[in-house]
Amino acid sequence: MKPANILVLAGDFVEDYEIMVPFQALQMVGHTVDAVCPGKRKGEQVRTAIHDFEGDQTYSEKRGHNFTLNATFAEVDPATYDALVVPGGRAPEYLRLNEKVLDVVRHFDREGKPIAALCHGPQLLAAAGVLKGRKLNCYPACAPEIGLAGGTFVSLEMTDAMIDGNLVTGPAWPAHPAWLAKFLHVLAAHLEQDAAA
Repeated sequence: MKPANILVLAGDFVEDYEIMVPFQALQMVGHTVDAVCPGKRKGEQVRTAIHDFEGDQTYSEKRGHNFTLNATFAEVDPATYDALVVPGGRAPEYLRLNEKVLDVVRHFDREGKPIAALCHGPQLLAAAGVLKGRKLNCYPACAPEIGLAGGTFVSLEMTDAMIDGNLVTGPAWPAHPAWLAKFLHVLAAHLEQDAAA
């Protein structure tokens, strides 16, 4: 696959696995991955949270690693990126209050570029108004927001993911293998289409 430029939207208490695994895995297969956070610069860190499934009515939350950003949000031009990754955790619930973040999401949707969102990540997509008529998955507790935003929540196993056009979604980090594989499939098709245009 042709190397792509991928943007990752992060914030404090992003889910640890959901930022670190795609950040490293996408670089491993040859892509350039820029992780940014509003209000923070390249070299600064976000704190992460570890969400686990331990038999309670919802996930448990523990302090995770510090994650070092490798790009500056204020300097990002979405037009220079081929795809967007939106990890879950606590970050999406407050990042969706930032109009510049929502504009970034809207750019990728408007241009038909691949968007991979996991767990609570679709909260950003709902707030950006890009889910009307779309079918997607997310952490089940976010399903009502999908419906309110005009989308259709599709229930999946915790290890599965799904594609709807340029959108790749899954329920949480146990879906990483399926979610990343489907994202790479959508990304490859997008890059081929761009090359042919």
